[in-house]
Amino acid sequence: MKTPFFRTILSRDKADTLLLIAACTFVLLPHADHVKWWASAACALLLFWRGWLTLTGRRLPPSWLLLPIAVIMMAGVFLTHRTFFGREAGVTMLVMLLTCKLLEMHARRDLFVVIYLGFFLLLTSFFYQQTIFAALISLTGICLLLTAQLSFHYTGIVPPFRQRLKLAGSILGLAIPLTIVAFLLFPRIQGPLWGLPGDAQSGRSGLSDSMAPGNISELAQSEEIAFRVKFDQAVPAKPQLYWRGVVMNQFDGRNWTQESSKPLLDTKTDVDWISYTGQPVRQEITLEANKQNWLFALDMPAAPPEMEGNSDGSSNLNRLMEARRSQITTDRLKYVAISYPAYRLEANSSKEMQARSLLLPEGYNPRTLAFAAQLRQQYQDDLQLAWAVLNHFRTQAYSYTLEPPPLGRNSADEFLFDTRAGFCEHYASAFVLLMRAAGIPARVIAGYQGGSLNSVDGYLEVRQSDAHAWAEIWVAGKGWIRVDPTAAVAPERVERSLNYAVPRQGLAGLINLSPDGISVFNKIRMQWSAVNNSWNQWVLNYNQGTQISLLHSLGFEKIDWTQIILVFFVIASTIMGLIALPIMRNKPRTSPLDKVYFSFCRKMEKKTAARALHEGPQAYLERLRLALPATDFENARRFLSLYAAARYGKNPEPENLLVRRLKTLLAECR
Repeated sequence: MKTPFFRTILSRDKADTLLLIAACTFVLLPHADHVKWWASAACALLLFWRGWLTLTGRRLPPSWLLLPIAVIMMAGVFLTHRTFFGREAGVTMLVMLLTCKLLEMHARRDLFVVIYLGFFLLLTSFFYQQTIFAALISLTGICLLLTAQLSFHYTGIVPPFRQRLKLAGSILGLAIPLTIVAFLLFPRIQGPLWGLPGDAQSGRSGLSDSMAPGNISELAQSEEIAFRVKFDQAVPAKPQLYWRGVVMNQFDGRNWTQESSKPLLDTKTDVDWISYTGQPVRQEITLEANKQNWLFALDMPAAPPEMEGNSDGSSNLNRLMEARRSQITTDRLKYVAISYPAYRLEANSSKEMQARSLLLPEGYNPRTLAFAAQLRQQYQDDLQLAWAVLNHFRTQAYSYTLEPPPLGRNSADEFLFDTRAGFCEHYASAFVLLMRAAGIPARVIAGYQGGSLNSVDGYLEVRQSDAHAWAEIWVAGKGWIRVDPTAAVAPERVERSLNYAVPRQGLAGLINLSPDGISVFNKIRMQWSAVNNSWNQWVLNYNQGTQISLLHSLGFEKIDWTQIILVFFVIASTIMGLIALPIMRNKPRTSPLDKVYFSFCRKMEKKTAARALHEGPQAYLERLRLALPATDFENARRFLSLYAAARYGKNPEPENLLVRRLKTLLAECR
């Protein structure tokens, strides 16, 4: 059999060291997206230097050279993060420590320090993401590190890389059952696992608490999941899927912001504030981390959302019908919301009580004010005036675009009479300004509209691209009424999705991310999204409340964590025993012939010298010729000749008879 080419040019030590460098490089790669660019560049240079030293057979750099390098790198960490503590600084230092340690391996213990640092660095990658892909990367990294560790343990002939990798995978596979038991039964700690400073938790930003032209159009470029929804009954029609988020009632000439005072809704005393009709819609919502404290619910929520399990913080519902949480959402959150599509909000109020929704800043948008005055002269009825504005949007040359032209100080004037191109926030803002200028209370609502149903798992996926802004106007006797000016310009946006209203370019258009798409890419996307959702629901959302529910189903009515830990160790020990038993039973058994032979070797070891591991019976006999007297050598020769013939040749005698003869010869070898 031919020897592989790389084995002919690399020695054993070089091959094992390069394997370790490759394993550490794989461990470091996921962190290149998190640490600063200069730290990634420094680590890449050090890894290249270590690989070059190994290939050329040169000495490792001395301590007097490595020490200044380490000091400079630590100084860079402090200058960048202004601390040596916290997630970012700690992970950066760990990355650099692993890289520098590769250049300072002078003893066997240094090798194990590098491997164990690699294992710990794999754990820190979960600070940033806990997806299936991140888990697969970690498992692959563990396999490579185990393979490198096994390679350094072999003496003599080393198995091929594929065989060593297979053995490392087997070792990892043996740990999986125990890992599952620990995941299910080990006491879950409420809150973040690592008590690090402020940067220990993370989340992706979604909707902002203010709105200016261009804000939502930038967010709509993202296809990241904002939240997933599971309905008990049929999914409502697309035009009903308005996910209420933030109510903005203050305008400074360019930005819409929230009111500072938002009293909570008391369902007992505020019985006339809102009334519901029709059937309620129950939603089970899984909200992604967004670094905000608002919760989304189908318009209109009937009560504060009910948090699942023992989630930190409580929820409430204010008089603007915003669902809020007492804490910001830095981790995935699951809750249940009840909504009524048919409602009457503040129908018994008066226009004087809605004075705050009529305020306009002075000195802005004179053409808009004049246009509103003209409309008021034509239409005395508030609803007719609102429909007239929508008809104006529908019949004039207005366009719906993700890339609207920039606007100046009088943004509404420029949009309504000059550019006539905008996204949902442009239309909602201009519509509300026209309503207020005409004496009709109005406000802006920001949230999401629509969503795509995943046919694989039945969840409605609401993405950042579904971010939307619409308006509410107050009409005497009817209360607050939802009006969506975007629907007048681009009805496809509300009735179908953004992809139909604004054709996507590039890869998004090729993949066809719309829910009605039938492309292969879209089916693959749905499958992968369903797998990710299952991972989120069953793995990442397995919190203390879920664990308690599981323990209750197993018969533990009163949770005593001392007993649970005891049960965990009993089950873990049982699993370890079940894993170890087949391994012990598969241990090679020593044949009766070999037992007698090993007894002979031990006797010869006491008289002369021990048999080398690589020596066979004949080679051992040649050494005994020089060490034993003639009589003793003759006895040894007869024993070894009979053993070799019985063990490796064709001997017709039964094994028990051969064993008896060997024992007789062994007794003569004194």
